[in-house]
Amino acid sequence: MSFSEIRVRIAPSPTGYFHVGTARTAIFNWLYARHTGGKFLLRIEDTDVERSRKEYVDVILDGLKWLGLDWDGEVVYQSSRLQSYRPFALELIERGCAYRCFCTAEELTQKRQTAQQAKVNYHYDRSCRNLSAEQITAGLEANKSYVVRLKLPLEGKATFDDVVLGTLEKDYHELDDFIIVKSDGNAIYNFAVVVDDHDMRISHVIRGNDHMTNTFLQVEIYKALGWDLPTFAHLPMILDLNRNKVSKRKGAKGITDYQHEGYLPEAVFNFLTLLGWSPKDDREKMLRRELVDVFTLEGINPANAVFNPEKLLWLNGEYIREKTNHEIAVLVAPMLVEKGLTTKYYLETRWQWLMKVVGLLKERCKLLTDFVEMSSYFFTDNFEYDAKGAAKHFSPEAVKLLTALAEKFAAVSELTEIKAEEIVRTYAEELQVKPAVLIHPTRLAVTGLTAGPSLFGLLEAVGRDKVCARIKRAIVYIESAK
Repeated sequence: MSFSEIRVRIAPSPTGYFHVGTARTAIFNWLYARHTGGKFLLRIEDTDVERSRKEYVDVILDGLKWLGLDWDGEVVYQSSRLQSYRPFALELIERGCAYRCFCTAEELTQKRQTAQQAKVNYHYDRSCRNLSAEQITAGLEANKSYVVRLKLPLEGKATFDDVVLGTLEKDYHELDDFIIVKSDGNAIYNFAVVVDDHDMRISHVIRGNDHMTNTFLQVEIYKALGWDLPTFAHLPMILDLNRNKVSKRKGAKGITDYQHEGYLPEAVFNFLTLLGWSPKDDREKMLRRELVDVFTLEGINPANAVFNPEKLLWLNGEYIREKTNHEIAVLVAPMLVEKGLTTKYYLETRWQWLMKVVGLLKERCKLLTDFVEMSSYFFTDNFEYDAKGAAKHFSPEAVKLLTALAEKFAAVSELTEIKAEEIVRTYAEELQVKPAVLIHPTRLAVTGLTAGPSLFGLLEAVGRDKVCARIKRAIVYIESAK
């Protein structure tokens, strides 16, 4: 087979959550396909009946869609290809490149235990490698169970070239005549992967370097079948800040977790692309189209990449600030409804107002969920006051100030941002005090908080009547606390 076009694939197993490492691998494959004008294919390796779940398939598909990784053609399910592998195994047996092994599980266990007792590494002793035709026939006629093993060279080195890591080699003495078909007739992972990749005409296998051992074995299968090798590119591991491999067991999150926590897909996409790859010009924020234009396999760094959550959070904030208020409102509205702060109908009828609220908060938010956490006082008058803020700003003197401000606010027909600022600053000049003396107790009275967006903008968003009512509520609170 000659590779007439670039064809890459992502082949996750639906046995758990959609890991960031799998997502990074998918992104690299997608970028390479789009950069070269090739095809990005999706194969679900769902032959592990005990662990594979339909809901995990949905998680994978939804995660890829959320990241914007569109695949070409139909999804290939490995479970639908179970009959595709055995004919190739039989072909290898007929050509003398593989053989039937009749060793029982008990015999192999005994040999392994003997090696352990002798404190030597266990390797299959190839006792079935040179069975005579008569012995094989006798085993088959006796209906003895067998596996199929690949017949590897006894001398020399297994080797393959890798775009990222260069030429890699391993002594054949370190490799077993490994199993390619189990006794139940089903293909072992490494054998199935090779046949699948060949049938899908995969030209480049881009995957994590935790597959390195598998690659040595798969290359031997390619050679035995006489098939052209794809180009291999092994990606660096993703480590946490403590230089441990990122894994679910150690608390790593899946792609859907980031989605639910309020990250934008473009930020996650950008961040994961730069884990082990670089445009060579120190850019940290790159749009998808820019990444497609410059992505090459040669830009992959063989050194392990460090997952810095603070950097991802910063990048997400940068992408949030670039979105229009309307775009943010579309994303945040369902969250506000789910949180119970408002209703879909209310937001639909006051869409311009919601965009104003979003605009006020945007500079302070790094996550979409921050909009929900920071906006509750826009939707309810029944909030508590920050305790430290109340102790500092809700003094008896504040009652006079707030009372006067409420009267001044109530006297205008519309409390716009400009008008609110004019009133506060003019009153501060009359009192010969800094505007902050008025701003702090007013903010606390209207929002319950000591920090937030521009006070004057939020006063306009809350509205004159509610602002006045909330100030009066705060005055009652202050007086009752005397």
